[in-house]
Amino acid sequence: MTSQVSSPAEQDGGAAAGNHAPGTKEVRRLDRVIIRFAGDSGDGMQLTGDRFTSETASFGNDLSTLPNFPAEIRAPAGTLPGVSSFQLHFADHDILTPGDAPNVLVAMNPAALKANIADLPHGAEIIVNTDEFTKRAMAKVGYAASPLEDGSLEAYRVHPVPLTTLTVEALKGYDLSRKDAGRSKNMFALGLLSWMYHRPTEGTERFLRSKFAKKPELAEANVTAFRAGWNFGETTEDFAVSYEVAPAAAAFPTGTYRNISGNLALSYGLIAASQQADLPLYLGSYPITPASDILHELSKHKNFGVRTFQAEDEIAAIGAALGAAFGGALAVTTTSGPGVALKSETIGLAVSLELPLLIVDIQRGGPSTGLPTKTEQADLLQAMYGRNGEAPVPVVAPATPADCFDAAIDAARIALAYRTPVFLLSDGYLANGSEPWRIPEVEDLPDLTVRFASGPNHELADGTEVFWPYKRDPHTLARPWAVPGTPGLEHRIGGIEKQDGTGNISYDPANHDFMVRTRQAKVDGIEVPDLVVDDPSGAAKVLVLGWGSTYGPATAAVRRVRAEGRSVAQAHLRHLNPFPRNLGEVLERYDKVVVPEMNLGQLAALLRAKYLVDARSYNQVNGMPFKAEQLAGVVKEAIDD
Repeated sequence: MTSQVSSPAEQDGGAAAGNHAPGTKEVRRLDRVIIRFAGDSGDGMQLTGDRFTSETASFGNDLSTLPNFPAEIRAPAGTLPGVSSFQLHFADHDILTPGDAPNVLVAMNPAALKANIADLPHGAEIIVNTDEFTKRAMAKVGYAASPLEDGSLEAYRVHPVPLTTLTVEALKGYDLSRKDAGRSKNMFALGLLSWMYHRPTEGTERFLRSKFAKKPELAEANVTAFRAGWNFGETTEDFAVSYEVAPAAAAFPTGTYRNISGNLALSYGLIAASQQADLPLYLGSYPITPASDILHELSKHKNFGVRTFQAEDEIAAIGAALGAAFGGALAVTTTSGPGVALKSETIGLAVSLELPLLIVDIQRGGPSTGLPTKTEQADLLQAMYGRNGEAPVPVVAPATPADCFDAAIDAARIALAYRTPVFLLSDGYLANGSEPWRIPEVEDLPDLTVRFASGPNHELADGTEVFWPYKRDPHTLARPWAVPGTPGLEHRIGGIEKQDGTGNISYDPANHDFMVRTRQAKVDGIEVPDLVVDDPSGAAKVLVLGWGSTYGPATAAVRRVRAEGRSVAQAHLRHLNPFPRNLGEVLERYDKVVVPEMNLGQLAALLRAKYLVDARSYNQVNGMPFKAEQLAGVVKEAIDD
């Protein structure tokens, strides 16, 4: 038995050890691994990564993923803009990000290698599909000579594998053309990686037979390719080592878990909110990347009283949703930044009507069409101020893919209790990324039950009882929610200013001033939890304050800094309007406040304006999430400054 103390696939402090008997392949134990699958958008990299992720989740590892799509629906094959990748970080302990750099790159062609090689640390393993390294394919991406032969990859452990040829050979017993057989090379690669990291296989075989149930021969061909990849790893001499990453049972509280993406978690959160409110869920939506998955998912759940409407444009989508809110539904519209711009007039109408409406903005790079498949956090100021007049709207932002479930319920709570539109700001990183999610017990979900107006609520001087649509709850300042058709509750709606109480049209200056201030006071008075600060030593002088999807890399960075013996505090905002009531007091406790965000400093600007603090913005807008090591360096710089 031989003990191993390090591994070429080890990175980021991961311990490795292993043993093997004479005549068998060595097995090394790792505490974490980062794998990236990369190829053309037609090579099935997202499916491959998703299947590896599903088996990893069922095995019990903690995990975090980062799918990365080309913007074009069908980018030119073999080109750098057409590269699609899927990164998976899995571990035997609690992790927070998809990882800074891959330990293993599976490159299906020269473009995939060139687009990703700069991210690899020295010593990383590269599995290359040599069949695609033709002169023409290499010239297309600027390789004058083959990188497999010119010594440029000497710093890495390269495994040249003719994936296409081996796949075609494995499928020669099937009635498939060479081209069709070659399309299963992603399953061969998945089988190889599944062997390499001891992933379960039964789930993938069941998935393939289910996916291609109407074409059983194609299903069996894919299963055969998958098994051939596994067997290749077991028998070839090029792969002398396989790796084990133990389940992360100790990192999770007891419960039932599943792997979930942000958009799926958000969809489930909306359904759960409608059930807890005992209201039908209505989605008015127009397809837009990266929000479309929510429309796709909710359309599957008519059994929960969900009604989905795919409108002809963004304006019609939110108009229908607002109409559903008027009719007594939990109304939602989903979009991304460009769609928010088109919806802004109707959002202002929802503010004036004071009706509950959820505006789900899955942020992407902008402006205009921008970067449809890349992530960004640059819609915060649009959510805060992107309307005419004084039109305050609460803003809620989830921190992780799984947290999208809770954030959706929280946003629904605010909308229903305070009769207001609410922004839910997710982004592409959260929407497409995934992690383990502990399925909650129904009895642990909040009660969101709504009481509709049922009769007169105001007595006139002569004793007559009437219904006033703008008579407010003294605690929440919410107006009554009167469902159309309820006898005696007829009232006027529209965008023109209303008189307080009666709801009659009013041009009175004093009334308008009062209504504007009341709508603002309603949002300011929303009950949100105090900001929780993580400051173990109590001696920190620097606070890292983030929002939304910066939670993972910021928390990982803080852990690294603390592991070096330095003190740093961290807090994360879910509620961006209104801010937690103790935020000002928290900011005053620290000499420096570092605000990482994927924009040009929007939250930092809000903090500076409201609290007059020196909030230091650290930002990037390159369409990719922060890396933990990157933020760790920023934090250490702030501590040493």
